[in-house]
Amino acid sequence: MTTEDEQTPDTVRSAEQALADPIRGVARGTAPAPLSILDLATVGEGYSPSEALAATTELARKAESWGYHRFWVAEHHGMPGVASSTPAVLLSHLGAHTRTLRLGSGGVMLPNHAPLAVAEQFGMLEALHPGRIDLGLGRAPGTDQATARALRRGVADDADDFPRQLSELTHFLDGDFPDGHPYARLTAVPRSKERPPIWLLGSSGFSAQLAGRLGLPFAFAHHFSAANTVPALDLYRASFKPSAVLDEPYALIGVGAVAADGAAEARRLAMSGALAMLRLRRGAPGPIPTPEQAASYPYSQAEADFLETWIANVVLGSPGEVADGLEALRKRTGANELMVTSNIHGHEARHRSYGLIAEAYGLS
Repeated sequence: MTTEDEQTPDTVRSAEQALADPIRGVARGTAPAPLSILDLATVGEGYSPSEALAATTELARKAESWGYHRFWVAEHHGMPGVASSTPAVLLSHLGAHTRTLRLGSGGVMLPNHAPLAVAEQFGMLEALHPGRIDLGLGRAPGTDQATARALRRGVADDADDFPRQLSELTHFLDGDFPDGHPYARLTAVPRSKERPPIWLLGSSGFSAQLAGRLGLPFAFAHHFSAANTVPALDLYRASFKPSAVLDEPYALIGVGAVAADGAAEARRLAMSGALAMLRLRRGAPGPIPTPEQAASYPYSQAEADFLETWIANVVLGSPGEVADGLEALRKRTGANELMVTSNIHGHEARHRSYGLIAEAYGLS
């Protein structure tokens, strides 16, 4: 693998190509498709949020040198194991520590915010890091209902209003409200000549169909809704109408993946993320537990069944096994791009997993 300070001319040309095409990724090296990262600034047991954010910053730098195409962070609230509560702030910081890597939100939960505020935040990001910003939008709260109500004071509290909010945000980004609109005289500042491409995110059919109708790229959360992946992508493609953004569908899927020296070690690491998800589903979120805590936890039969179902959707094993599993999944779903996420304890183990995957999948 090429280090950040040892980029070859071919690597630089690939980076320039990636910047030139903000949606369709460029497969690096011998990789069969673009590969990206979704990172949650994971806070593991025994680590502080500051340490987690420093580790995410270092991971972004490494991801750029390894040849990953995008690096997205996600909005979550009230979760001690996730430090990426405000993507726009974190993306600004990551942009200052990288040079060519595309950075984006995976995503911003639009119903939590006034569209004008999002337009200003991502207009600022585009001005700071031109040609490198993706605006991924979701319609879920990214938290529990009490926290959602606290976030949405003074903001429409209805996820079903998402299409109107999306339209409003797009008009703010483009500065093209029709005459007579109440906001026609408002300007989202700063606004660059080129604006960040909008992606719709989802784990069901609603956003898939909306993305298709609007001709937007679509990112599906396979890592926590695997049973819905193929139906949602089929619906997206069936609904797709060419637009000024895309002339054909472009689908990305998020995939849980853990690579280690072998399958047993990868499973051991992945169990910490599975236990964290179990605790979240039970309404008791916390830092990502250690593998030792996950191994010694007194699981009920129902909890053990949940973990096995969760682990079954994680692509794990040796680097070669993970690369083969990712490629098989890409072919089965027809996804144009894969975005891997390794929600495990320990920054070194997490970084190593991403590095092993990059090399095995053929990134430069």
